[in-house]
Amino acid sequence: MKIVVAPDSFKGSLSAIEVAKTVEKAIKKVTPTAQVIMKPMADGGEGTLDCLLHTTNSRKVYVECKGPLGNNISSYYGITSEKLAIIEIANIAGLMQVPRNKRNPIRTTTYGLGEVIKDALNRGCRSFTIGLGGSATNDGGLGMLIALGMKAYDKHGNELKGFGKDLLQLARVDVSTLDERLKDANIQVASDVDNPLCGKRGATATYGSQKGLRRTEIETFDIAMEKYSSLIESALQKEYRHIPGSGAAGGLGFALLCLNANIISGAKLVSTMIELEKEIAHAQLVITGEGQSDEQTLFGKAPSYVAKLANKHGVPAVLLSAAIKGDRDKLLQLFSGCFSITNKPMTIQESIGNVKTLLFEQTKNIMTLIKTIRKGV
Repeated sequence: MKIVVAPDSFKGSLSAIEVAKTVEKAIKKVTPTAQVIMKPMADGGEGTLDCLLHTTNSRKVYVECKGPLGNNISSYYGITSEKLAIIEIANIAGLMQVPRNKRNPIRTTTYGLGEVIKDALNRGCRSFTIGLGGSATNDGGLGMLIALGMKAYDKHGNELKGFGKDLLQLARVDVSTLDERLKDANIQVASDVDNPLCGKRGATATYGSQKGLRRTEIETFDIAMEKYSSLIESALQKEYRHIPGSGAAGGLGFALLCLNANIISGAKLVSTMIELEKEIAHAQLVITGEGQSDEQTLFGKAPSYVAKLANKHGVPAVLLSAAIKGDRDKLLQLFSGCFSITNKPMTIQESIGNVKTLLFEQTKNIMTLIKTIRKGV
């Protein structure tokens, strides 16, 4: 029996790789002869880089760069044998890297991403895959563009450094100084966010408050973001701010579009890179999962994309989740079965503390049932 295990992470407790290994161990406990293919998944957010490093022919490259608060940090990205650079914004300017009492996109920057891109360019890379989920920033990618050579000035002619607050001071940009090597770059952006840059559904209005902006600051920031985009678009003679996904990662999607990037579904991009469909097509069972499932799972999250591939090939897809909320019947329209790993009433802290054991035991239960049914057929 061939089983493809393709979960997302259980955020806050287990990485997608750890989930996949735990599920594999449980499967082998019940059905030692099963062929288990581990394909840990992600959708462009935190964990995307590690998933791709695990399942592609890539090597980890360590690099020093600016973190979200502008301080020097040690980070890493991946380079494949074909000189494709795999970069994750959550690993460079992620929200989880900023202490709660310091979360404020006025003080954060995407400058470090530009530094990592330059490092990859210096190593001969001209193709890039960049995951955009989980950023701490709302600078519209200004910091990244400055790190890549663009000049930005306030009304007095002073150069700006690329923090969120600099959007409020921005008066002029010079894109002619951007790194020339970017003209030959092929950039794929992994994101399931379809927000435009500005307006009621824009980056600031939708995500600004969860990154630390006060409600009274949102309108001012959105106006500044629109002015910034106008300056960039005027310099490039192209318009990007209304493209779906331009508002991803606090407007970083917009800046990458300005570098001729393509924004595509994160789950689709990851599944393509790890050749997930090829394995599912010849499987008898698919197991996927995530930390919490509800109706939102059906809208672009990694488990739903995995299940759609399974359905395409007529393969049953089972969803394992730390918690299932909302209308389970809607999930069952896509998944062959939906199972919470909790086995009794418990607090979130108890569930997180025992997640690996709970996941292992529930997988064993499912596999025991499947083994019994297959014997009876």
